[in-house]
Amino acid sequence: MIRKANAVWRGTGRDGAGDLTTASGVLASTPYSYKTRFESAPGTNPEELLAAAHAGCFTMALAFALQQAGTPAEELHTESAVSLEPDGAGFKISRSALTLRAKVPRLDAAKFQELARGAELNCPVSKVLNAEITLDAQLVS
Repeated sequence: MIRKANAVWRGTGRDGAGDLTTASGVLASTPYSYKTRFESAPGTNPEELLAAAHAGCFTMALAFALQQAGTPAEELHTESAVSLEPDGAGFKISRSALTLRAKVPRLDAAKFQELARGAELNCPVSKVLNAEITLDAQLVS
């Protein structure tokens, strides 16, 4: 399975702007810029998208684990707070803090913690920073 998204940027890092588009169309020329990333201008940014991806991936992984355990969830609500901090001359994503509130009838607390921890460790987005990264870089005119 391969999913694709495109980023287009015009101008300098601080004064330029770009847009993000996903193959599914969920994002269609969605604006992003210095101001959407470091201030609060309308649009999105990579950290917000990573937070959404992590919350969604983890929550789905937990839903499958709960189903396998015979205790499906009534509702799972997860927030991911992704932290971006200075790192030398640049920045790094230092943390994704997941906060889960779950309604799961007939499940004891110890089993819930075990399943939630397993989902956190094994959802693909949790593993993403250990993934192979490839680059095909070409100048075009």
